[in-house]
Amino acid sequence: MLYEGVLRKMQTENGKPIQYFLVFDNDFLNMNQALGKQLQIDFIKFQCLNCGEDRPIYRQGFCKSCFYETPRAGDWIMKPELSTAHLDKEDRDLEYEKKMQLQPHIVYLANSSNIKVGVTRKSQVPTRWIDQGAHEAIEIVEVPNRYLAGITEVALKDHVSDKTSWQKMLKNDIEDVDLVEWRNKLKPFIPEEAANYFIENNGETHLDFPVLQYPEKVKSLNLDKTPSYTGVLKGIKGQYLIFEDSTVFNVRGSEGYYVGIGIG
Repeated sequence: MLYEGVLRKMQTENGKPIQYFLVFDNDFLNMNQALGKQLQIDFIKFQCLNCGEDRPIYRQGFCKSCFYETPRAGDWIMKPELSTAHLDKEDRDLEYEKKMQLQPHIVYLANSSNIKVGVTRKSQVPTRWIDQGAHEAIEIVEVPNRYLAGITEVALKDHVSDKTSWQKMLKNDIEDVDLVEWRNKLKPFIPEEAANYFIENNGETHLDFPVLQYPEKVKSLNLDKTPSYTGVLKGIKGQYLIFEDSTVFNVRGSEGYYVGIGIG
């Protein structure tokens, strides 16, 4: 079977195990069905997710000019505390920013390689946790806009990490922690503006990834350096494909790359 199209982050359905889908313009591929089979990935060209042109991808699936122009790559995306739509203040496109920022957001704790704090739109739970490869997660606060979530995350970063070690996550080098205990421990550090949004009575969400074999070491596939790769798919975790030879491929990190995929 041959598939061709521009890479975007895999779509997911939470289940036991999680289901992963590569979605192209005119086709889709259930990646779970490719487990144990040989995959060939061939880089064909670039296709910016904004302008659609064959220009080198700079960041987040966008060419350099689009990255600095599209509202989908504003600074507030990576740094929610910079959100200004609640002040009726535009960054790049106020209508888009209001749509994205002025909706319920969750500040959460997730455990993928270690316990970390993060922010996501409520509509992206549990998708965000799946994308990070977290095997367990819990909501801390639910606030009405992105700014409040951002300042809460900033405050909590003084007490818990906001980073994930993707290598440890992919090797399944993990340790279970009591996220309810951590949530309660962090409550006193929530900013006053968000304190009333603390979630008192909820439990952990546990996630089950489709992995047949975890690698002992990981080596990352970079399509710029290796435009053609063949390997046996052994697992999917976060947004990574895990192969038998310990190669791992970050699909989300390769957004905007137009590829051919063959399944043997």
